[in-house]
Amino acid sequence: MLRYFGSFKNRIIPIFATMIKTIIRLLFVCAALILAGNAYGQEVQIELGPDEIGLNETFTIKVTLSDDKIKSYDQFPEIPGFQKQGISQSSSMNIINGRMSSSNSIIQYYKPSRKGQFTLGNFSILINGESYASAGKRITVTDAVSSQASGGDVFDPFADFFGRNAEEPEYIELEDDAFFSVSVDKDEVFAGEGFTVNIAFYMSEQNQAPFQFYEPGRQLDAILKRIKPGNAWEENFNITNIEPQVVDLNGKRWQKFKVYEATFFPFSEGKIEIPRVPWEMIKYRVAKNPTFFGANRQEDFKTFYSSAKTITVKPLPPHPLKNEVSVGVYQLRENISTLEVETGKGFNYNFGINGVGNINSIAEPKRLPGPNLNTYDPNVRQQINRGYGRVSGIKEYNYFVTLNEAGEYNLKDYFNWIYFDPVRAVYDTLRPEAKIIVSGESKVNQALSAQRLGGLYDRISTENNQFSNEKYKYYFTTAINLLLLGAVILLSVLIIRKK
Repeated sequence: MLRYFGSFKNRIIPIFATMIKTIIRLLFVCAALILAGNAYGQEVQIELGPDEIGLNETFTIKVTLSDDKIKSYDQFPEIPGFQKQGISQSSSMNIINGRMSSSNSIIQYYKPSRKGQFTLGNFSILINGESYASAGKRITVTDAVSSQASGGDVFDPFADFFGRNAEEPEYIELEDDAFFSVSVDKDEVFAGEGFTVNIAFYMSEQNQAPFQFYEPGRQLDAILKRIKPGNAWEENFNITNIEPQVVDLNGKRWQKFKVYEATFFPFSEGKIEIPRVPWEMIKYRVAKNPTFFGANRQEDFKTFYSSAKTITVKPLPPHPLKNEVSVGVYQLRENISTLEVETGKGFNYNFGINGVGNINSIAEPKRLPGPNLNTYDPNVRQQINRGYGRVSGIKEYNYFVTLNEAGEYNLKDYFNWIYFDPVRAVYDTLRPEAKIIVSGESKVNQALSAQRLGGLYDRISTENNQFSNEKYKYYFTTAINLLLLGAVILLSVLIIRKK
């Protein structure tokens, strides 16, 4: 038995050892393949332009990444005597013997500013978070060269048509006639008076430079965080689409692209500062010699800046209701169901406040004390209109009114509404003009009986109206006093015994 076990042991151990060695080798091979794949996928080449160029030519730095996408890259170096002219990107894919490979490139263009010899020193650039270095080179800029092909070149009659004459077209920047603006319609307002903020990009009708909006939503959010006043009520005009609008400014026609508009109603006096803010646009550089099928423009960016603004908020003039009144230009629009009514019968009266201002802040009209007229809490309805650079609307208070005595009633004796007019800089009062004619017998007593007084008055009809006998009251008081005296004596006895 032991002999067979020893023989089995001698055979099985080498097998296990061989398997372990094989597994270890496979792991090493896989790791090597993975590392090789990563190294292959991260292969980066930096190609520099020619040693000598003409004054009318461009120098390039080209970065190519194989089998991977360029997700991020650092700024390209500056070259003395050259100006950066923009960046272009390209990609290609090849299939050789069934194996697919791809490359992605970024090309930075440089335009020489003068003739001479210039040095591009050693530099490094970050591609997808990894740094790659280049030794640089010396560049000679000569006189402008002719664009005509040399006599030894093969003439291609379709080269111009298909845009194959130049590998890298030369792009130029066109002068633009455009500006960015954050404007306000008023530089000075009263507390509670509205001023409108307008944010827009303007291009004249003679502008030739091609523009495109660049992430307007993100840029607008950043701007609003800086310019919105904190101590003010905002009425946003809710612009959802950027549409061109033709306007005249200083005798010149412009296309206005409005991105934001709102009216602000400051709560208190002081100064509101709107800082200078940037706005970035995509501005395309165009090919100097455009072709039919070639890339005739190159994406670039330009940042515009608005001007700073200051709005002075003045306090309202002295008045007992200075901190309570609404500010705006308002009119009264009243509506009544009938002008003739019988006593005790109700009618509907609508007190509508219509005009330009902060409609949300309009308070209920003041109900003046007066006899024979009864009202209930009003139903409220409001409508706000935002357009043409202002906030307007109407707020209506609908009352149900009853009159209990015959006669003529001027509703101005029962209702009014005080406000401040910023245009005239005065306090004013809206008063009803309606006059009600009431006929019929008096309903004053009926109105009083209809009211539930509660408490003692509710028990009058059910309680006994006979006087109570006073002698029972005397007996009851005596009994209470005796009980109290007994309690005191008992408490004294208990205290003495305890001691």
